[in-house]
Amino acid sequence: MSENEPLVCSPRRLLNIHRIVQCFVVVGLIWKIQFFRWTDDVYLTFPLSDPFFPDWLESQRTLRIAYLAAVASGLLAILLNRRFLLVLVTIIEWAALSVLMIHQGSYNDVTFTTSWWTVLWCLFVSSQLQASNPLLTSQRAARLACVILSLIMLGAAVGKWTTEYWSGVVLYEIYFRERDFWFFNWLRDCYSEDQLQVLSLVHSRIVIIVETIAGLTLWCLPSRIAGWCGMLLMLFIPLSNNYMLFSVTLSLLGLGWAAVMLSKGSPSPCCEQV
Repeated sequence: MSENEPLVCSPRRLLNIHRIVQCFVVVGLIWKIQFFRWTDDVYLTFPLSDPFFPDWLESQRTLRIAYLAAVASGLLAILLNRRFLLVLVTIIEWAALSVLMIHQGSYNDVTFTTSWWTVLWCLFVSSQLQASNPLLTSQRAARLACVILSLIMLGAAVGKWTTEYWSGVVLYEIYFRERDFWFFNWLRDCYSEDQLQVLSLVHSRIVIIVETIAGLTLWCLPSRIAGWCGMLLMLFIPLSNNYMLFSVTLSLLGLGWAAVMLSKGSPSPCCEQV
């Protein structure tokens, strides 16, 4: 099969899974746009400058171009079905996210971190669409998805291995005290401030323990189990904390789904010709 011919059979299955994961990435990036616009206005009103960053990594123009390039190339990756072009636009998407990962205005945003790792997975899959052993490629892609999920969860856990998080103080200040979200509004209606502090401590420790266990185990679990666990976690986090967190978890939700679909013996509608 030449690079200019449409992909079929097993490569078609990988292509469709790649497309759906890209859909998760693009929706996550678009989900971010409201907050992105707000921070863009803030940076224009209160420009920041740090000698650590070169001028082009402080420029709002660079930030906007990188964001738009990531979204546009992700959309193209959903539409293309020729390997050479698909790899090319996926590289562009990954490069744009790389800029967002190191730009002064976006380097601390986890949305771009999770999207970066997911697109790196997409780059691997798109480059292997014509591999001689599609089954082995599928297994490697499923395992890589689990490793990335594990890595992200471990990173999230390590960031919370502090006295402030373990005591519940950080989550109390961020969420329990005055966060306007249905879950925390309900807790404030039902419990006193002292009880909320206790709940915050318990909640914070559960989060740390669950993220640590997930970070240490997802990579070595069977891909289907790891994928389902990853998807449940990526749904629970925004549904119980903040809907804006879907911008962070949607790309990882796509990786969890891919791990399940690529597991040996897993039924998938993507096997059909399109």
